[in-house]
Amino acid sequence: LLTGEAGLGHDSCLVAPVVWEVDADIERAVRSEPTPPQCPVGLKYVPLGVRDRLIRWSHTLPSSGHPGVERTLRGLKGRYWWPTLAEDVRRYVSSCSVCAQCKAPRHLPRGKLQPLPVPQRPWTHLSVDFLTDLPPSQGNTAILVVVDRFSKSCRLLPLPGLPTALQTAEALFTHVFRHYGVPEDIVSDRGPQFTSRVWKSFMERLGVSVSLTSGFHPESNGQVERINQDVGRFLRSYCQDRPGEWAQFVPWAEMAQNSQRHSSTNLSPFQVVLGYQPVLVPWQQSQTEAPAVEAWVKRSQETWNAVQECLRRASERHKESADRHRSDGP
Repeated sequence: LLTGEAGLGHDSCLVAPVVWEVDADIERAVRSEPTPPQCPVGLKYVPLGVRDRLIRWSHTLPSSGHPGVERTLRGLKGRYWWPTLAEDVRRYVSSCSVCAQCKAPRHLPRGKLQPLPVPQRPWTHLSVDFLTDLPPSQGNTAILVVVDRFSKSCRLLPLPGLPTALQTAEALFTHVFRHYGVPEDIVSDRGPQFTSRVWKSFMERLGVSVSLTSGFHPESNGQVERINQDVGRFLRSYCQDRPGEWAQFVPWAEMAQNSQRHSSTNLSPFQVVLGYQPVLVPWQQSQTEAPAVEAWVKRSQETWNAVQECLRRASERHKESADRHRSDGP
């Protein structure tokens, strides 16, 4: 049923940069612009000439996924400092053309919501939904999105199309339940997969209660809806020029979601589930004598450069399109 996971090892999806060059630039810049005394202990001072580049890398990394102001800021504040950090991040993110094109509009929810029960530990209460109508990519046209309502962790499972109720249940058992255990409750919309007798019978045999969102208040399953928007925005950001290659970016989208600190827990999903924050991008430059590793590094850097070039071209197209309807300033 699932065909996307095999693509994780493909060279073209190794887009995380392995050599973090910004730190070296900061070290060189500090020689001519010494660290001020008000810089907090344990944080690295970033001179003026390197700040925009650092923000750009932090915001556009595939393992970050073009997050908003607060998430971008949180990603930097734990390691770097300069007096106008928050102001500069806000300015950069608000002017990011890729975000402007790809982020879904936010609307105030209508009506009053009935809050879902608060789980007591990870992966006991899940929300599920589908991202559909995607262009064919590695044989896939849809994604099954699974969210743990406790940790806010997500699993993204590429699918060749909308599955049947039995295929959905089997996918969950194979790719979620066997890793985290059988949950107590699953919330879904009223799609045919989740209202069928097969789905209810399958979950009943496992001892899982099934909850359906109200037709008038689908936003009661808001956690998975928000993940859907974030994942859709992520894939649009990195696949604007190559929409048929979105499947190879799904693992990075999942990693980006699970590595970002969540506002309701003040921790990343990784930290809640694992008890620590995995190192996602190496900070220090390293060399190895293994030719295969060096070749992997080179391919990763080439792919990352290609992603940056795609984003640059997208930014230029957006500016050109916007300028057609504008005049020069006074």
